[in-house]
Amino acid sequence: MSERERFDLVVIGAGPGGYEAAFEASRLGMTVALIEKEALGGTCLNHGCIPTKSLLHAADLYDEMKRADRFGIHANAVTYDLKAMKERKDDVVLALRDGIAATAKQKKVTVLTGVGVIEGPHTVRVGDEEIEARFILIATGSRAFVPPIPGADLPGVVTSDGLLEQTEPCRRLVIIGGGVIGVEFASLYSRLGAEVTVMEALPRVLSNMDSELSQSLKMQLKKRGVRVLTSARVEEIRRTEEGLTVLYEEKGIRSEQGADRVLIAVGRRPYTEGLFGEHTERPAAERGRILTDEYGRTSVPSLYACGDVTGGVMLAHAAAAEGRNAAAHMRWVLDRERAAGGNREEGAADADSLPESALRTEEELKRSLIDTSVVPSCVYTSPEIASVGLTAAQAKEQGIRTVTKKYVMTANGRTVLSGGERGFIRLVCAGEDGRLLGAQLFCGRAADIAGELADAVVNGLTAGDLGRVIRPHPTFCEAVTEAARS
Repeated sequence: MSERERFDLVVIGAGPGGYEAAFEASRLGMTVALIEKEALGGTCLNHGCIPTKSLLHAADLYDEMKRADRFGIHANAVTYDLKAMKERKDDVVLALRDGIAATAKQKKVTVLTGVGVIEGPHTVRVGDEEIEARFILIATGSRAFVPPIPGADLPGVVTSDGLLEQTEPCRRLVIIGGGVIGVEFASLYSRLGAEVTVMEALPRVLSNMDSELSQSLKMQLKKRGVRVLTSARVEEIRRTEEGLTVLYEEKGIRSEQGADRVLIAVGRRPYTEGLFGEHTERPAAERGRILTDEYGRTSVPSLYACGDVTGGVMLAHAAAAEGRNAAAHMRWVLDRERAAGGNREEGAADADSLPESALRTEEELKRSLIDTSVVPSCVYTSPEIASVGLTAAQAKEQGIRTVTKKYVMTANGRTVLSGGERGFIRLVCAGEDGRLLGAQLFCGRAADIAGELADAVVNGLTAGDLGRVIRPHPTFCEAVTEAARS
């Protein structure tokens, strides 16, 4: 690469937001460079979604095999090998990482390894080289937040990154934090036979989700032997001869809990350390998150941001959608500039040879973008949990009258034949016209079914519309029909 090579777009961070934006920009005819300091795929692929779900899948298989007698299958002396499970997880990660690299090559995206530092509105430095670009997209993601708990730096106290690398079984695990990461690891390690204790400072686990989902999960975890403590504030972690001891206060009573490992899973924070040069104009930010508009633009016109670094919904699919939308808006801006003769570069297309996107109005552009107002949230416990759109409580807060339709999965054929747990699907509809506002699911394949319901919310479908669809039998998704017609 030449010392001052020019691109239409330079993306800093190759997580889902970054690489999807790079691929979309390439598809739209832009020249793109993608910078990553570690491994392609970002947190989701290397330290988050994929590794966790790979281990959860293995743990679910192990748990199913131990309970196979109920299906007439006798599996004796079933054991697990955590080292082999990790190796399988690593193989999955590597295969998907290789897929991203192959796609980048096929789409002619220039991949650079190193730390990207923004030195100006159109300049990024990687090592000793400087790159010029019309646009820069910040997709640097987030990192695990470790609160200032005395003893949080002791050996055996880890974040999710550290726990994913463990190869030795854990007999006693304390999880500080009852959010998505915490409850998924609680589900994983309880299936592997560990004594798991979840400590959540708020009154309930999954506090940002519907209260019935939270309560149902708490009951399910307790059924599997997980000790769930809410309104519990951790005061200190100590090293003892037996391992680790977590000192905490629960509803005014001080107690302690022994552990072999302690997982700190209290959330993540936007990652911007070292991102800007000393004299670089920085975009507007709030509490560490970079502020953007609906297109991902920051207060510096040439800088965009997407994903966790903006502090919004910290989910891979949300970041990917935001990255794609940002790329589409950049293409639109670039085409209009070139059509008007502004910022014209050598080799830029003539106005009459530009793609149709250059002729769009902004309203037409908006209609072509992915709707990021409805982001499905999924928790890969057993049963799975998913939430889409508004809950009934949220609708009430907004002054919207609702009608709730609920179907309990104990009558669902697929749930019964597979030995599934009790669960439900609830649809929250507008009282005025039956339009679907949201849905909450606690059932098998909830994460897959959530996609259909997100489609319905975004496109303004009603309960009547959902109830007119024939869904295959026996499936988990046919419960959507039953709920809609209830």
